[in-house]
Amino acid sequence: MRTVAWVMGAVATLLASVAGWCAEPEKDAVLREGRPGVAARGFHASPGGAGHRLTLTNGDVRVPLVVVRGNSRQMGWHLGRLMKDEMARLVPAAVAGFKAELKVDDAVLDHAWAATAAHTDARLLHQLVGLAEGSGIDVRLLQHVHCLPLLMPYSCSSIAAWGQATQDGHLYQTRNLDWSLRAGAHEFPVVVVYVPEWGQPHVTPSFAGFIGAHCGMNAAGIVLSEIGDASAKEMPYDIHAPHFTAWFRTLLFDATTLSEAVSGFHRVRPTKRYHFVFGDGLTERRAVKVRAHTGPGLAAPQVDEWRDNDPRDELAPAVVSCAVYHDEGRGVFPGLKAGLGKLDGDRMIALANSIPIKGGNVMNAVFDATGLRLWVSYAGGSHEAYQRPYVHLDLSRLDADADGRPDFQRHRPSSVPLVPETRP
Repeated sequence: MRTVAWVMGAVATLLASVAGWCAEPEKDAVLREGRPGVAARGFHASPGGAGHRLTLTNGDVRVPLVVVRGNSRQMGWHLGRLMKDEMARLVPAAVAGFKAELKVDDAVLDHAWAATAAHTDARLLHQLVGLAEGSGIDVRLLQHVHCLPLLMPYSCSSIAAWGQATQDGHLYQTRNLDWSLRAGAHEFPVVVVYVPEWGQPHVTPSFAGFIGAHCGMNAAGIVLSEIGDASAKEMPYDIHAPHFTAWFRTLLFDATTLSEAVSGFHRVRPTKRYHFVFGDGLTERRAVKVRAHTGPGLAAPQVDEWRDNDPRDELAPAVVSCAVYHDEGRGVFPGLKAGLGKLDGDRMIALANSIPIKGGNVMNAVFDATGLRLWVSYAGGSHEAYQRPYVHLDLSRLDADADGRPDFQRHRPSSVPLVPETRP
């Protein structure tokens, strides 16, 4: 009860503190980057922070790109304002659908949110309040959106390759999101670029109304991917910890090297069994695969970490130099091995497209963590992500506010420490 009271009190304070905000009239702007390209839709600004909405295109495929800057609350407010229509269509329906599927009510979701919020980065809590204010959606409903992943199983995959394995020596990393197509979230996609006052600018392929990161990359070249291992039989999962989508945002804010990202991970208690792939395209220029096992029968989480060509890797001897992967047995290794020395964005897209869980392939992404580029495909209509064109974003050239300076530049390290200590 004390946790619930603290969270509700903090929310009330945050809501009161922004009562005097006002928005300037919407202005038009245009920015193009060839084909596939980016076309601007509009601009919103406030005395603190700013936001732009643009569109990533590839043929008939169009994906909103939202660039927000400021402190956490301001970034949330601008994201909510710019995605207001899509959030109004997706969020209430998605929460109602998942409540019915999981057979939970508002009281269960309130408890789950209170439990996880006590372990969650305050920057996300502030941003969530701003998101509610900007969109006009009740903050309680948005809290329910962000605790639902704690209660659900899903499966995914990831591949990272770098150095001699790639055509240009860049670090490329994939992420397949294999989840629920019934939720309809893929019909409301958004790629969000955060430019915080403190911490690293970072990008997350996401969905309207969701500020967690199921994958992402920051301006220091850190890229994060996740693979869920826990089945529905292992439910309920641990809710007294931050969900990975929350602490991924913390790592994207704060980590500037692979070692920092891995160190930050070790400070977090996992909510269930996972695999992760963490990459660094600019400083250490390599990636690692991590397995975290937790659940009934384990006194403490068990964590394994593997580098490339590691004979201890669970997939050995199907391992190679300058690459790590986890595909849940869907057969990517022959294609990965055949492509060594030639891998680039297009070839990594082909590998990602070769291993989806058909019937649930919601989104696929490929990150170039050295060149700071992103390719992403969302399911749409009757086609899954692996069947659809990918839109491309060159973050090194992105200048949404047209001030002549790239938005996605590495910043000085944040004054906020990496992930608060939560593992017993």
